[in-house]
Amino acid sequence: MLAISTLVAVMLYSASGFLQWQVMQGSRQQPRYFNQLLGLLGLCSHTLALYIVLHQPAGINLSLFSVGSLISWLVASIVLLSSLRQNIDNLFIAVFPMAAVTALATLVAGVAEGKVYAGGVIAHILLSILAYSIFTIATLQSILLSRQISALKQHHTRGLVSSLPPLQTMERLLFEMVWTGLILLTASLITGFIVFDDLFAQHLVHKTVFSLFAWCLYATLIFGRISFGWRSNTAVRWSIASFVSLALGFFGSKMVIEWLV
Repeated sequence: MLAISTLVAVMLYSASGFLQWQVMQGSRQQPRYFNQLLGLLGLCSHTLALYIVLHQPAGINLSLFSVGSLISWLVASIVLLSSLRQNIDNLFIAVFPMAAVTALATLVAGVAEGKVYAGGVIAHILLSILAYSIFTIATLQSILLSRQISALKQHHTRGLVSSLPPLQTMERLLFEMVWTGLILLTASLITGFIVFDDLFAQHLVHKTVFSLFAWCLYATLIFGRISFGWRSNTAVRWSIASFVSLALGFFGSKMVIEWLV
């Protein structure tokens, strides 16, 4: 069942992402709901696969690949839901293949044993995953915004630019995501300091330091926006740099613990 649901999700995600790429290039015309429906069906199949992977007899499986698959599932869910009220369908091109790759990687890597976690730890983990998912979407939004700025400077108004919302709307969406992610990351750090005796212990220090550094970078971006009106490429650079720091802390620590220690 795991293999079937994963492969079905991979095919549907890939089809939706590829068709959206053709739409963006102008080589295909079709109703918006078609790609949304394919993505939704892929998401449903991914949900079943993820449920099988996460729920193990010994507890919850939160290994590197399963968490990566969970994050990509959440990102796909948020983007798909948001596409119902805003024209952000072009994010499908990056989000759905990412979800397909992580789901397939989880299948290939095999299912790890589960573990029982306390309620406070579960809350911390869920907040961390939510924050990371929002910041992932914000980073993809930053890349699209950067491409849009570059195209407008070169007076290219076809293709990608013509299919995106206005520049001001793209910037507003980016900072809405950063604000949301920063609130979730703050809550995650607070719960971490509450539920763990020492967040700077040897097995947590890598994640803690990089997460705090990412928090400072995102907070600086918000401060720069409010105080100095930062926008466009400045916002893009700060957003991507912040995400790199967060990714090093989030996945780097899991790689070190699971593969090297």
